[in-house]
Amino acid sequence: MQLQELQWFVALVEDPNVTRSAGRLHISQPALSRSLRRLEASVGVQLFDRVGRSLIPNQHGRVLAEHVGRALAEIETGTSAVRRAADPEAGEIRLAFLHTLGVSLVPELIRAYRAEHPGARFRLNQDGSGDLIEGLHAGRHDIVLTGVDPADDQLHWRALYREPLRLAVPPDHHLAQRRRVRLAEVADEPFVLVKAGYGLRGITDALCDQAGFTPHVAFEGEDVETLRGLVAAGLGVSLLPARPDGSSATPLLAVADRDCARTIGIAWHRTRYQSPAARRFADFVARHGAGP
Repeated sequence: MQLQELQWFVALVEDPNVTRSAGRLHISQPALSRSLRRLEASVGVQLFDRVGRSLIPNQHGRVLAEHVGRALAEIETGTSAVRRAADPEAGEIRLAFLHTLGVSLVPELIRAYRAEHPGARFRLNQDGSGDLIEGLHAGRHDIVLTGVDPADDQLHWRALYREPLRLAVPPDHHLAQRRRVRLAEVADEPFVLVKAGYGLRGITDALCDQAGFTPHVAFEGEDVETLRGLVAAGLGVSLLPARPDGSSATPLLAVADRDCARTIGIAWHRTRYQSPAARRFADFVARHGAGP
């Protein structure tokens, strides 16, 4: 039972004149008749009654035509959806990114990209670095923007820019008037941190380890803006990126320790299918996503 033969069958039900239907379908009458016989043999019942030059669908033919018509409409809808998804100008781009990048970088990239490609559609997701990478492997995302090089042979990762991290302290903290500190100076302070599995947490833990201490955790969360608020409330200190607009409810101190920064990069799977729209956006980010 071939798709084309089902299309011919529905056309013949709509216009039971064999000569006229064959001409409209650009096939010979014998070919149309043979197609019908194959379909009847496949379903095991007679579908038409012959009346002169016409084949009138019987009750079996009408029932089958109703179901086949719906199936053909679904196939056409699905085909159109796939064609749209494969359109580099209108296809959907499944972009996932760190929570902190949703404040400035991601909106700026989308705004700039849609200025050149107004038909682009985005499906956005925010998560921690570990879940972002897992989502690439699982095929949930086309592209991720993250602050950790996954060092994964199955993924392509490209650095975009380096973002310094600052030590956020409460406004009345004894270091609040300093411009620059070393992490060892807050070794005994409580820390307000993102949860394990987030790239910023891994960087913080590594920097504190290099400074010779393990941070005492006063709170673990998922949202950097929540951490900023808790630092301002005096719950502890934290290593955070500066806000893109430069505003801050807490003093942000430069950190003298080496490599107190994170590298923002773009990643995608090397072997999984990537739509033309996603490939085009990835190329755009690689060229224009140089960050602040």
